[in-house]
Amino acid sequence: MAAFLYRLGRSAFRRRWTVALVWAAVLAAVGLAGMTAPEAEEEPFAMPGIESQEAFDLMEERFPGAAADGATARVVFVSANGEKVTATENKEAVEAAIAELGDGTQVASTVDPYESGAVSEDGSTAYTTVTYKVDAAGLTDASRSHLDESLEHARDSGLTVEAGGDALEDVGGPSGTAEAIGVSVAALVLLITFGSLAAAGLPLLTALIGVGMSLFAITALAGPLGLADTTSTVAIMLGLAVGIDYALFIVSRYREERANGRTAQEAVALATGTAGSAVVFAGLTVVIALAGLSVVGIPMLTEMGLGAAGAVVVGVLIALTLVPAFLGFWPNAILTRKARRARRAGGTPRETRKVNGGARWASFVLRRPLPVLLAAVAGLGALALPMTDLQLGMPGDEAKSTNTTQRRAYDALAEGFGPGFNGPLTVVVDAKDADDPKAAAETVSERIGGTEGVVSVSPAQFNESGDTAVFSVVPTTAPTGQETKDLVNTIRGDRPGIESEAGATFEVTGTTAMNIDVSEKVQSALVPYLLVVVGLAVILLLVVFRSILVPLKAAAGFLLSVLASLGAVVVVFQQGHGADLLGVETTGPIMSLMPIFLVGIVFGLAMDYEVFLVSRMREAYVHGERPDQAVTSGFRHSARVVVAAALIMIAVFSGFIGDSDAMIKMIGFGLASAVLLDAFVVRMAIVPAVLALLGERAWWLPKWLDRILPRVDVEGESLTRPDEPEAEAAEKDLARA
Repeated sequence: MAAFLYRLGRSAFRRRWTVALVWAAVLAAVGLAGMTAPEAEEEPFAMPGIESQEAFDLMEERFPGAAADGATARVVFVSANGEKVTATENKEAVEAAIAELGDGTQVASTVDPYESGAVSEDGSTAYTTVTYKVDAAGLTDASRSHLDESLEHARDSGLTVEAGGDALEDVGGPSGTAEAIGVSVAALVLLITFGSLAAAGLPLLTALIGVGMSLFAITALAGPLGLADTTSTVAIMLGLAVGIDYALFIVSRYREERANGRTAQEAVALATGTAGSAVVFAGLTVVIALAGLSVVGIPMLTEMGLGAAGAVVVGVLIALTLVPAFLGFWPNAILTRKARRARRAGGTPRETRKVNGGARWASFVLRRPLPVLLAAVAGLGALALPMTDLQLGMPGDEAKSTNTTQRRAYDALAEGFGPGFNGPLTVVVDAKDADDPKAAAETVSERIGGTEGVVSVSPAQFNESGDTAVFSVVPTTAPTGQETKDLVNTIRGDRPGIESEAGATFEVTGTTAMNIDVSEKVQSALVPYLLVVVGLAVILLLVVFRSILVPLKAAAGFLLSVLASLGAVVVVFQQGHGADLLGVETTGPIMSLMPIFLVGIVFGLAMDYEVFLVSRMREAYVHGERPDQAVTSGFRHSARVVVAAALIMIAVFSGFIGDSDAMIKMIGFGLASAVLLDAFVVRMAIVPAVLALLGERAWWLPKWLDRILPRVDVEGESLTRPDEPEAEAAEKDLARA
């Protein structure tokens, strides 16, 4: 591996114009495909293998056209000063507002609340549903403006008027603010780390090229594959973070080799052969973790995981080819001013053996490994404790700010009609084999209506064939409440007896039931996913480090950091501690998809730091240093760069905390906190402490296993041992160059 990458880096350096032009051509081709691709249609959320999805599919089959995906707006009218919306003046104002709402060019229908019974028992609240001919993405600015103006005119009558529904959702693309924040902070960190504008700018430039290429590719494929907007957002997030980091490690190793007196070409070749090997295997662990999300069986997660994995692959390829080519264009501009002055004066300063902050920290840990280990584990364990209170769900309008009309509409409906009104259950009765379909549907309705926790059941509506009925069930509790989940489980648990009595089958669906089913599926898939991904990564690290204990230590450290980061997410987004600082005004259940996606990304990134840091320790150990010396050497060479890489990732992820999408906000916070904990607690404290306690045993590998494992030479041992055939070939190639 090291010898192959050595030759690849040297070739990219020598043929830099060819490499740069090839990447420019690829970027232009992918960019053209992305810009000319037809606009992707928004695919409805689907979740195969759960009851609520099966019921929804049955509704679409038996009620063709009735389950159209047209946008809706639910407009709520609340009377003031104890008046009733049924009073003559208020009723006229409501009817006038409904008439104005119905005048929109894209409006399909509106419902009169006085005819449909959409008035609360105390007469204080009424609502109407405005249905559009197109989905939310197809609504024109004129339609949205018409809706806003109609609401304002209705408020002029003295009524409190609020609206919710997907017609009010912002369907615009990402603003780019998060990316701008991340790039700005990354630039500052790189400048401080390298002390050179060129060295700071190179990782940023190559990362932006990779992100642009990935974004164009996803845009081109969005239509044919039906990719969601979150796919590109996550690809940008990860592509930017790993793209900067991977280039950072190549550039850092290049500068180190130049400081040791190497020529520019030789330094590029050695940097690509050593640091590039670590980049390859670090990238592989990230790809395994992200692509492994497909085993969960959730289409949205699969899309996000594969899209982000593609961005990581692009980042690795750019780090191994385009970065060495760019180093060929600016071989000395990358160096520090001190190094450039020394070279002009004919000197070759050697800086790699000096005692720096990384070496001093390693020495501190090596002197007291047990206290450091216990303190780090105790701290992460304390942060992980809130995980025991984790509640999964899919928050809706109730999670929005009280400054939004959607949240105020939600609260008004809950106050006027009860908390369960915002999350009704939908029951689909399949009476195709029943002798009397209407009687069967009535039996199911009566039995469910008599269940404790049910407020009301709507009249059943049949399809044209008369063999399928649908009715709504309003719970007494809020959509995200545990009581509502218990009610759904109770109804489904009573199903055998109800179906036997009715002679027909039924299924429960609706947004609330869908959220419950998704949460349960994610929870059940988490352990198998961890076994697959962690198992594959441990095998990969076993090959890389040729050690039994180092991969197991890496996996254990990951579990600590991911549990602690999830605990931090629960503290902020569920329990509300410090939520105001992040602009989170309302707390509630954690997004169902968020934990498993966070686990996948964090595992990949955690293994990144493990490979980068421990590979330098392994390199020093293979080259003859004692285990404790190897730990110090690894920190002396890599600690500063790992810290810089972590700070860059934290900056990139933190930028997404300001995103309006609740899931992206949670992922941004979760990733930022996970990288913080993993890089600065697990990799900087737990790793050296464990290696110090293990000593020689850390690098133990049974002889029989050593014989069957492939040798990948991540540490570049073959490049410094002339008795190796690969090293001889590399030296001959270098001599000819």
